[in-house]
Amino acid sequence: MNENNLNMSTTHHLQPFLLLSKSVKGAANAKLIMDTLDAPGVYVFSELYESSNVVQASSLPEVKPYYALLELFLYGTYKEYNAKASQLPPLSPTQLIKLKQLSIVTLSEKSRTLKYQDLLAYLNISTIRELEDLIIDAIYQGILTGKLDQRKQQLQVDTTMGRDLRPGQLDDMISRMASWSNQTEKTIQAMDEKIQHVMNQVSANEAAKSQYNHAIEQLRKSLHSKNKQILGDMESGPSSVLSPSSSNNTNRKDMPPRQDDFYEAERTNGRAKKRQVMGK
Repeated sequence: MNENNLNMSTTHHLQPFLLLSKSVKGAANAKLIMDTLDAPGVYVFSELYESSNVVQASSLPEVKPYYALLELFLYGTYKEYNAKASQLPPLSPTQLIKLKQLSIVTLSEKSRTLKYQDLLAYLNISTIRELEDLIIDAIYQGILTGKLDQRKQQLQVDTTMGRDLRPGQLDDMISRMASWSNQTEKTIQAMDEKIQHVMNQVSANEAAKSQYNHAIEQLRKSLHSKNKQILGDMESGPSSVLSPSSSNNTNRKDMPPRQDDFYEAERTNGRAKKRQVMGK
């Protein structure tokens, strides 16, 4: 049962008592209050607390302690009841269970994790079995939702019903909400700044990437142009290269005499010498 359904249910169960409050006068309001606190399914009491006949009778000695008890059920706890027990009417078993369950709701406002040992002491309960039965009934009644962790000996509260506000608690709640709003605004602003920083980094990286790609493209074009020029020079050849005939002549002038040339020279010299002898 969610909070809205619980409020509707408790309002429905409270209606008969609100109708009675319009006709009940004087000291009879004390019984009306006790019957309302005993009623199953009633966990919100502000409408009865503010009803005109109950307010008028609250100053009567016979009604005043009961009206104080009704106020305690609005936003008080079992621990507060114990502190004022001598000034308040005794609780019935049903009222005792209901007040302890409402006390768990109040405790969960400060911490969603409630240790068994803390609850046992706060609610004056002697055994874990009794505490777990109380919590299970509260979950069944829709007063809260949560999980009993027997291994860790704790109650993990998820959601609770909304209790009535103490005098001055509304101003405190407004102040806390304003503080929360300011903190949230600062958090959002910080997140926006981080997002902008990331976007700036992305833009800078994109620019650097574009510049790098451009430099690579220019280098590729330069290398392609140089390779093309080298290939062109190799195909046309250098202008200083000589023709084959001139090259052969040049080579023969520069080369040392071959072996057959040497024998030819020797034969020529031999004939010359023979002519000289015969002439003599």
